[in-house]
Amino acid sequence: MTVMTTMLVDSTAPVPAGGRREEVLGLLRSSDRPLSAAEVAEATGLHLNTARFHLDALVEDRLAERTAEPRDVPGRPRILYSAQGPQPGPRSYALLAEMLTGLVSSLKDSEAAAREAGRAWGQHLVERAAPSEQIDAEEAVARLSRVLDAIGFQPETGPGKTKRDTEVRLHHCPFREVAQRHTDVVCTIHLGLMQGALDALHAPVEATALEPFVRPNLCVARLRTTATR
Repeated sequence: MTVMTTMLVDSTAPVPAGGRREEVLGLLRSSDRPLSAAEVAEATGLHLNTARFHLDALVEDRLAERTAEPRDVPGRPRILYSAQGPQPGPRSYALLAEMLTGLVSSLKDSEAAAREAGRAWGQHLVERAAPSEQIDAEEAVARLSRVLDAIGFQPETGPGKTKRDTEVRLHHCPFREVAQRHTDVVCTIHLGLMQGALDALHAPVEATALEPFVRPNLCVARLRTTATR
């Protein structure tokens, strides 16, 4: 269901105020030389893959450019990033999200469509395991948290109701205005995203529920450790 992809991670959207992508762009703009993804990750505290995710999105949005480092010795040159272009003007992505969400809500099986859209993006965004790597529940939760943090949810993980449960407290919804009007669609997408990410890791943990707006600025996701896959 490709109609919902804009709502999950819009790489061409304006840089979110106060978000991680704005932090990355600010670092590029303040630097007197192009920076590698590793340097951006170290300076911001982001995981390397998350730094690359934001840098590539800035390149697609024409707010940064990607170049190869000049080298006089053999070997693969580093990829460097630098800021470019003016500040982006206003865009109506919130209106587009509202329109697309309304469209999905009108479908006969809107819940299944929303969940599958989320699962597809979760599988795409998560840092997958190497062929010989076994991902346990703790590492899977950490990788899921990095995906949620990159999107802007400001996740905080902690113990759940039982030893098998983990609670992920989402302190910021980057789609809050639309989610409040179309909770059934948007929150189903987010639950599907978490399920898809965990499924792609083949780890013994699954996302079982997402409780939206338990407080005005808090949603809670429930994870459960399962039998070893």
